[in-house]
Amino acid sequence: MTAASPQHARVAKPARRRFLAQRSARSPIAVAGITLSLMTLLLAILGPKLTRADPLNVDLGRQFMSPSMQAWFGTDELGRDLLSRCLSGIGLSLSSALIVTAVAVVLGILVGGTAGFLGGSIDNVLMRITDMFLAFPALVLALAIAAALGPSLRNAVLAVAVVWWPWYARMVRAQVMSVKETAYIEAAEATGVRPARIFFRHILPNCMAPVMVMASTDMGAVVLTTAGLNFIGLGAKPPTPELGAMVSQGRLYLLDYWWVPTFPGLVILFMVLGFNLLGDALRDWLDPQLRGL
Repeated sequence: MTAASPQHARVAKPARRRFLAQRSARSPIAVAGITLSLMTLLLAILGPKLTRADPLNVDLGRQFMSPSMQAWFGTDELGRDLLSRCLSGIGLSLSSALIVTAVAVVLGILVGGTAGFLGGSIDNVLMRITDMFLAFPALVLALAIAAALGPSLRNAVLAVAVVWWPWYARMVRAQVMSVKETAYIEAAEATGVRPARIFFRHILPNCMAPVMVMASTDMGAVVLTTAGLNFIGLGAKPPTPELGAMVSQGRLYLLDYWWVPTFPGLVILFMVLGFNLLGDALRDWLDPQLRGL
């Protein structure tokens, strides 16, 4: 069988992209995931400009206003506009999730990639360290770290990032060990290609597809975990408009003023749903069988 010509490769790539785009357009899950994720990103960037209300402005004359044209999401116990606070909270939650996921991915690649590529005693040491973190439930360990560091949004994000990387390390290690045994890697080693070039040029790119899928799905889990830490008081301090803290403060008024905790909770719901559906869509796009079309 002859190798595909460069012209054929240039034609095949646009055709593959068109096929994936058409396939995604026919998938309600992909459309919903992309739509919700894009809305989250746009609201995080443009949210503060979409309303004139100050999320921190206290107006006791507007306490517990029900949703109306004057305040679409109503107001809370201090008369603060809930729509503006939710829009600001989206930005805080999204930035926190991006930081945690980025730190987890980088640490996971460093630890798992090094362990899988070098093997031997280095692999044993790094994986035993990873197992130490995995021995504790992630949320319990994050609670302990956040409590030790003190309540603040920065400490909550740091606590979640510290406990989130071991899963990436395990997955990257398995991927690296699998790719390392393929014929073209053995051929590269036989021709004298430097180990660093083999790892970064040939092995690591072939391990990134499952990492991207896991990262997109983990964004929703990180949003929930961070919101949970804020809910129990180990995260952002008042009056910071963080979604989990808003639900925590509003739960006291649920029976009489349902909108105070409901709207922040719904925002969290749709953010998590969007990231989870986007992860499912990415899994379909990056499927090796489709990539080979």
